[in-house]
Amino acid sequence: MARLKRKEYEKELSRLQAELCKLQDWVKHKGLRVIIVFEGRDAAGKGGTIRAITERVSPRVFRVVALPSPSDREKSQMYFQRYVQHFPAGGEIVIFDRSWYNRAGVEYVMGFCMPEQHQRFLQLCPIA
Repeated sequence: MARLKRKEYEKELSRLQAELCKLQDWVKHKGLRVIIVFEGRDAAGKGGTIRAITERVSPRVFRVVALPSPSDREKSQMYFQRYVQHFPAGGEIVIFDRSWYNRAGVEYVMGFCMPEQHQRFLQLCPIA
């Protein structure tokens, strides 16, 4: 795929950000709850993409959650519990910024995936 020229990129980004503002208004008006998950390896561009998404929208509607390593208390809870507390209320959109390391290590060690699923994930990971 050919790379966009800077001017084309900025024009398309502006158009898409306007669409996100429409989405934001619709979610707020309808009282909907939206979760978006960005998952990938470190330095894969998740942060830059999330920044472009949230640049023109309201922080009262869009919220970004990037969880740190689990605390000792969180380690003793169900894995999913630490995410549930960050779920959106009506009229909110939450973006979870997740590292692939969660899937490669934590989910396997905590028993949240089958050995075959873990092996398949590792086969699909880029070698870098």
